[in-house]
Amino acid sequence: MAHPQTLLSKGRYRARLAAGAEDVAAAQRLRGLCFGTSGIDQDGFDADCIHVLVEDIRSGALVSCFRLLVLEGGGGLGRSYSAQFYDLTALQAFQGRMAEMGRFCIHPARSDPDILRVAWGGMTAFVDANEVEMLFGCSSFAGTSAEAYLDAFAMLKHRHLAPQRWLPRVKAPNVFRFAARLRRKPDARKAMLRMPPLLRSYLMMGGWVSDHAVVDTHMNTLHVFTGLEVGAIPASRKRLLRAVAGGD
Repeated sequence: MAHPQTLLSKGRYRARLAAGAEDVAAAQRLRGLCFGTSGIDQDGFDADCIHVLVEDIRSGALVSCFRLLVLEGGGGLGRSYSAQFYDLTALQAFQGRMAEMGRFCIHPARSDPDILRVAWGGMTAFVDANEVEMLFGCSSFAGTSAEAYLDAFAMLKHRHLAPQRWLPRVKAPNVFRFAARLRRKPDARKAMLRMPPLLRSYLMMGGWVSDHAVVDTHMNTLHVFTGLEVGAIPASRKRLLRAVAGGD
């Protein structure tokens, strides 16, 4: 029998909405394991968010999670996690419903690519059901040194910068201004190998990024603001996502 909060069930995995405090606590424990934040990972944004869990149907084990903050338009961006790090003044003009995706993680002992597919399929089902017009969030590279990711950042500069009308400006005190600093032509193979899987998924659907990365010493990451206008997703990608979101 399907769980009443199920967004998507496909193969051995199910994506569902958290049903209460116990589910949220389980997600926070998985986040703590993935992000190395000593036991649980929680913050003041959790209470305002919808939490999505991806489970192994056979065992009931939690294998992935993320959270979504739904905003009725750009005027609410000050409530978002991303607004701590980026000046989002330009995006305040966005008129449609928005959803910030955050704290995405996959259990470190799990490497099945279907987990990411089911997570995206579940998100697609949520986006469709709630008429979300823009997804956004912070996409993270592990560690705070940019050196290993220079081809990836060069690729972001050359192919994936935000449209000028939405471009986030610098707010954080410590940033890597890759669009201004990098002159290298990216090695496409190296760039995609070092691109985080979540960011790679955004880019394949037409997502775009800020022109700088924030150095986040608290989370030991470099992250870029990432946006995806749902209406701009290429038709072929949209069909693929909706096919996944159709479930079994």
